[in-house]
Amino acid sequence: MYHSSGNYEAFGRPRKPDGVEDKTAWFVGAGLASLSGAAFLIRDGQMPGSKITILERLALPGGALDGIKEPKRGFVVRGGREMENHFECLWDLFRSIPSLEVEGASVLDEFYWLNKDDPNYSLQRATVNRGEDAHTDGLFTLNEKAQRDVVKLFIANREEMEGKRINEVFGEDFLASNFWLYWRTMFAFEEWHSALEMKLYLHRFIHHIGGLPDFSALKFTKYNQYESLVLPLYTWLLDQGVAIHFDTEVTDVHFDITPERKRATRIDWVREGSAGGVDLGPDDLLFMTIGSLTENSDNGDHHTPAKLDESPAPAWELWRRIAAKDPSFGRPDVFGAHIPETKWESATVTTLDERIPRYIQKITKRDPFSGKVVTGGIVTVQDSSWLMSWTVNRQPHFKQQPKDQIVAWVYALFSDRPGDYVKKTIQECTGEEITQEWLYHMGVPVEEIPELAATGAKTVPVMMPYVTAFFMPRHAGDRPDVVPKGSENFAFIGQFAESSTRDCIFTTEYSVRTPMEAVYTLLDIERGVPEVFNSTYDLRSLLAATTRLRDGKELDIPGPAVLKKWLLGKLDATEVGVLLKEFGLVE
Repeated sequence: MYHSSGNYEAFGRPRKPDGVEDKTAWFVGAGLASLSGAAFLIRDGQMPGSKITILERLALPGGALDGIKEPKRGFVVRGGREMENHFECLWDLFRSIPSLEVEGASVLDEFYWLNKDDPNYSLQRATVNRGEDAHTDGLFTLNEKAQRDVVKLFIANREEMEGKRINEVFGEDFLASNFWLYWRTMFAFEEWHSALEMKLYLHRFIHHIGGLPDFSALKFTKYNQYESLVLPLYTWLLDQGVAIHFDTEVTDVHFDITPERKRATRIDWVREGSAGGVDLGPDDLLFMTIGSLTENSDNGDHHTPAKLDESPAPAWELWRRIAAKDPSFGRPDVFGAHIPETKWESATVTTLDERIPRYIQKITKRDPFSGKVVTGGIVTVQDSSWLMSWTVNRQPHFKQQPKDQIVAWVYALFSDRPGDYVKKTIQECTGEEITQEWLYHMGVPVEEIPELAATGAKTVPVMMPYVTAFFMPRHAGDRPDVVPKGSENFAFIGQFAESSTRDCIFTTEYSVRTPMEAVYTLLDIERGVPEVFNSTYDLRSLLAATTRLRDGKELDIPGPAVLKKWLLGKLDATEVGVLLKEFGLVE
């Protein structure tokens, strides 16, 4: 397997790998990683779909990319993934998956046209004082010390940041800035999370730093991501003959391990209460999704809080059993044994009263029933004790959603702090009480809140114990390589596998990149896996980011004015001077 960039490799079609017609493939989990891996086996590996089997403990595919209407509770989305134009592996995949919405188009075509016609941006990034504009005004408010902290993190090598927390690298000046407000609420970073992961994010998205305050960097699907991404991919795989077995919990994987090689030999499972499994031969390939950000998540309802489920979590227990067999299989407890640091709660609000959308419109400055972008990303309640954020995507957010309803998504980064209206933690709240807190921060008159929350909405809270587990501080080897050294027939995929690139997690891109690397490695496919977009090596992107991080302020060149004038005169005659002027860093 190798990496590449440019359209020569992107448009090239690999030849059929030797012996692929004799192989079979097994996937553990039916999340985006497994579904993508199966698609790459078929499209690029030219393996018949009938030779591929996916094993899933739940009753539907998609993993964390969910979106469902539960008959008694209502609409539910546990979260959403922001996307951008340089998710190279994601778009490489979805250019080949037919749209379910537009005849003759791919999912990428549909997405591309949608975001051309209705570009995403926010008109209100944050509020204070119960719905008033927080006047962040697109500024990062990083003082000189905070800017130096950002630069130090950016230029530090990876090893320097291993095992460090964000608050060990950044001081109070940075943590009080608008930049940190934008960053932490957009990506769900906490101060105790990984400084290394924050460094990877900075490098990965340096070309989008200017879009942080208004989300102009982001692109979204038409509907929830289950219906817009998972369902077309799942449908296509079924059409190719892929077998997907639901209600099947993989309990263990066996290996034959020697100093020279490693080979998976058996999968054990429990299907509908009965133990079973399959032996793996030399022509059987195994792709394992390990860990899970949504494992043991619990749904409440409008009158019942969601529970924090700290009982054994199947996906994590499976990884622990696998990891015990070889040191190269990772250290799951680095990520999955810190629930107080990795949990938070979200809620899906469905409005039933026409008064609530009026408050949404007042804050977002857009008609939520227009079918176009509404919030353009999250609106953060800056003075919320929960550090609440909420978003309203294009409506309807579900295909079966009534036209007079709005589906909003709310989340609280701080799960253990009492609210400002309900005086309870979000973890203790029913859906109705979460609605009350949301209405309070949108400026609904206090005397109207109880009645409007009781009858004007239906809200489903969801507690997720492991939702930011992958952000825990880590070292090399804590996540297994996608294809561990010596592996003959197996790979690890998903958010807790270590890609051979500098890509970052908590993205749909990473869930597609790791199976692409796995498939291309195990089948020796003669086509490059797309590199991560190289903006971090582009001087123009770095200068543009520098200008934005300084809120447009020119560089302060020390020394006497005459020396400054002489130096700038010298720069005028150079390409460096042209670039510095172009990006507003000097006059």
